[in-house]
Amino acid sequence: MSKAFTKENDQDDDNQDLEAPGLPSGLKNYITPAGFKRLKDEALHLLDRERPDLVKVIHWAASNGDRSENADYIYGKRRLREIDRRIRFLTKRLDSAVVVEPAKREDSDQVFFGATVAVTSGDGEKIYSIVGIDETDVARGRISWISPLAKALIKAREGDTVTVKTPGGDESLEIINIEYKALD
Repeated sequence: MSKAFTKENDQDDDNQDLEAPGLPSGLKNYITPAGFKRLKDEALHLLDRERPDLVKVIHWAASNGDRSENADYIYGKRRLREIDRRIRFLTKRLDSAVVVEPAKREDSDQVFFGATVAVTSGDGEKIYSIVGIDETDVARGRISWISPLAKALIKAREGDTVTVKTPGGDESLEIINIEYKALD
């Protein structure tokens, strides 16, 4: 049977986000204030700008008659489902978020959530900030607090050497500086 004659199921993807991916059950969703603000801004942008604009396009496309071959209508409805799914995901993340302000934490020589850690290894010096899973950006040195690297660093102190299991083998990192500061 030709795909053109099959009915698209509008509810195929609706239940895929019942559990927010990436956050193991039983763990808190720690996040920095900057990360919380980014998630909230994205949710508000989707709710206040993108979704209403798309609803107008879908309404216009639906008024043009036959919806079965109306690309604006079909792809508009698909994009609307994607936006609604993302809004539900962001709402769940924001509702479960535990905001931790690294800059308000006392300076410590021990690594915890929100720490910016300078380490040395055979590859030279690197700086990592331990952040929430929704803030992870390896290119900027932001690693999730549940990542293997962060797990190896957490509770270590300045001067300690930790071992991280990597796909290329074990890597030793010496912690040379720990700092708690606001992240952008």
